[in-house]
Amino acid sequence: EVTAEDRRRAKVFNFGVLYGLTAFGMSTREGIPRDEAEAFIHAYFEAYPRVQEWRERVVEEARERGYAETLLGRRRYMPDLKSKNRVVRQAAERIAINMPIQGTASDIIKLAMNRIDAEMLERRAKGKLSRMLLQVHDELIFETPRTELDEVREIAQRQMPSMELAVPLELDEKVGRSWGEME
Repeated sequence: EVTAEDRRRAKVFNFGVLYGLTAFGMSTREGIPRDEAEAFIHAYFEAYPRVQEWRERVVEEARERGYAETLLGRRRYMPDLKSKNRVVRQAAERIAINMPIQGTASDIIKLAMNRIDAEMLERRAKGKLSRMLLQVHDELIFETPRTELDEVREIAQRQMPSMELAVPLELDEKVGRSWGEME
């Protein structure tokens, strides 16, 4: 029953709050009254106090070390975390919060792509025609004959959760004759 618009708004609200979107920013983006946005942010952190604790810890650790990192240890150095300019410092804080989340998501898809590509190359050397065609954010698009679909599906399902996490990564798949026909 969740519409595409519902999902879009939920992402704006949840990721916005997580990454430090202010009541003013949320109000402007979503066209809601500022007090409503403020009430949502307050209720969010009341319901999920550990999110705020995590945010503060990530920023403080990044400030002390000079960098934020992904779960796999890829680093992004951020000297602006110590800037005297509040606007510059707050932008760096948002980047520090973003790095473990979006950076880890990037690591996951990169690992999966490398592992899937290695298998696909082996298969192509044996005459198979399937290939990984495109990556869009956290999605991989394959070009494959219908006769190879089950094999490609199995490879993707096995390789996509490319690292162990505390929560499961659920895969969603669509099949179509073109990108626009994906179902």
